[in-house]
Amino acid sequence: MAARYTSSRSRTTYGTSNRTRSQMYVYGNVVTKPAYEPERRTKEPERPRKTSRQVRKNRRKALHMSPGYVIFLAVAAILALVVCVNYVQLQSRLTSRSKAITAMQEELADMKEENNTKYNAVMDSVNLDDIRDKAQNELGMVYATSDQIVEYDNPASDYVKQYEDIPEDGILAQSDKKQ
Repeated sequence: MAARYTSSRSRTTYGTSNRTRSQMYVYGNVVTKPAYEPERRTKEPERPRKTSRQVRKNRRKALHMSPGYVIFLAVAAILALVVCVNYVQLQSRLTSRSKAITAMQEELADMKEENNTKYNAVMDSVNLDDIRDKAQNELGMVYATSDQIVEYDNPASDYVKQYEDIPEDGILAQSDKKQ
C-alpha cells in the first residue's frame, strides 16, 4: 500500500500546468480565430536577368535542329511505325492460325470418333463363324494341306519387294555362306 501513496506536492492537475488560465484547451472542432492575421507574402515579379550574348547564342543553337537530324528522326519514326504494324499483323496471323488449328483438331477428333463408331458397327455385324461355315459347306473350301504350302527364305531383311513371281523351290537368293 505504501507504493500507492503520493504526496500532494507531486500531483499534477490536468489542464493547468504551466499555462495561464486564459489559454485553456477547447474541446471540439471549432477553433477561435486569432486576434491578428499574419501578413501574406506576395510573390514579387521576377525581373528578367541579363544574359550574356554567348549564352543567348548557345540557347538559339540548341533550339535549332538541322535538316539532316530532322530527316533522320522522321525516317526512324517511320521505320518504328512499320515494325509495329508488321508485328501486329504477325500476331493477328498467329492468332487466326491457332484458331484454325484448333478447329481442325476438333474436326479430326469428330472424324476419328465417327470412324471408330462405324468400324465397331461393321465388326459387330460380321460373324466369322458364319463365314467359315458358309465357305466350307456351301462353297466347298478346305484348309490348305502341307504339300500346298510353299515356304521361302528371306536372307536380306524383314520385308520383301516382289518384282517377279516366287520360284517353285521357294529360294529367292542364295548366299555364299554355308550354315
